[in-house]
Amino acid sequence: MELKNTSALVCGGAGGFGEATVRRLVAAGAHVVIADLAEEKGKALEAELGDRARFLSTDVTSEDSVGQAVAAAADAAPLRSCVIVHGGPAAARRIVDRKGEPYSLDTFRRTVDVFLSGTYNVLSKAAAAMSVSEPTRDNQRGVIISTASIAGFEGQVGQSDYSAAKGGVIGLTLTAARDLAPVGVRIMCIAPGTFYTPAYGMAEEEAQNRWGPTVPNPKRMGHADEYAALAAHIIDNDYLNGTVIRIDGALRFNI
Repeated sequence: MELKNTSALVCGGAGGFGEATVRRLVAAGAHVVIADLAEEKGKALEAELGDRARFLSTDVTSEDSVGQAVAAAADAAPLRSCVIVHGGPAAARRIVDRKGEPYSLDTFRRTVDVFLSGTYNVLSKAAAAMSVSEPTRDNQRGVIISTASIAGFEGQVGQSDYSAAKGGVIGLTLTAARDLAPVGVRIMCIAPGTFYTPAYGMAEEEAQNRWGPTVPNPKRMGHADEYAALAAHIIDNDYLNGTVIRIDGALRFNI
């Protein structure tokens, strides 16, 4: 799928993975809508990147909000790519604590709503917009990349809500690819391991010293641009469809 003179939507575009992806797509010639709730960061990125970047405050749990972001992207140029990489809540607590109290159902629901239902919300609306566009070669109309986590395969202690949500994103991938094959829309998923982003709330050197040694090879945390490079390759390679790619330096979470 060509990026030049097309439109892309990046949900979570002001975050670590998202910003790196936005920069890659703009550099490749795409018009990019930066969809995020982080208004200050999003507007700063828009101002830096110029005419081919537009920030829109977007709530992935709102159908109206996502619909507006998709429409804005489709208005700029044919919408050919969408990367779903927003963050959200994930409380580190066991299902039952030491006092015998269960983990809050409301918090569990909120995490699943943001990460899983939010992913479906963006995916379905972006796919609908792509489905009515003119096809390119091989009847291709677009590609949507969701973001899971290796926690969706082997969740750690205290990750019940996050692991369940990301496991759902993983499970959605092949079904969505099959559903959307007749209209020429590909669905892929990236499952990152331990990557450094500003969400860690500490300096990169400190984070690398703490978590880098747990990664087999290379023995460091991932860089956001490595995620973005993979996303750009997926967009470019039309034969990647319906699968989840782990990008984790061979890391497997243990108890």
